[in-house]
Amino acid sequence: MLRLLSAVPKFTVTALIVLAIVNLLVGVILRYFVGAIADWLDVDPVPFTWVEEVGELSLAWLTLIGAAIGIQSRSHFALAVFVHRLPETAQLWIHRFNHALIVGVGLLVAWYGFKLCLLNRTLATPGLQINLAWLYASSVVGGILIAMYGFAMMVSPLPQRDPQH
Repeated sequence: MLRLLSAVPKFTVTALIVLAIVNLLVGVILRYFVGAIADWLDVDPVPFTWVEEVGELSLAWLTLIGAAIGIQSRSHFALAVFVHRLPETAQLWIHRFNHALIVGVGLLVAWYGFKLCLLNRTLATPGLQINLAWLYASSVVGGILIAMYGFAMMVSPLPQRDPQH
């Protein structure tokens, strides 16, 4: 069950990437081809504002969940040149401090995302009329995932260093 639960963010990011690509292609097709046909028929073009809104929503969710996955897979930015020259005990404490900072940033993002959800819960996007709280909920979910994965990394042992680096 835990393995299935840990696959949800990766599946979500994959689905959002597919959605963003399809949305972009549909936007281009609608804008150029349908727009050209509307010009040729001398009719008013169909508004395509929803394409931007779908792109904005998918990008927000994709970015924050993707950042959490980066923490989980240890592919986030780290300066290890100096740290690897220290004794292993110091490396462990720096490792824990680094991930404690990541937990703090994740909780901060989640907290302010929650405040933005509450502040914008009565507003909607102009085209699709989606509640803006859904946009800011990406900060809450992403921040919580960042904090959870950061905490898991904080209590884990030091990763084994590649001897070539």
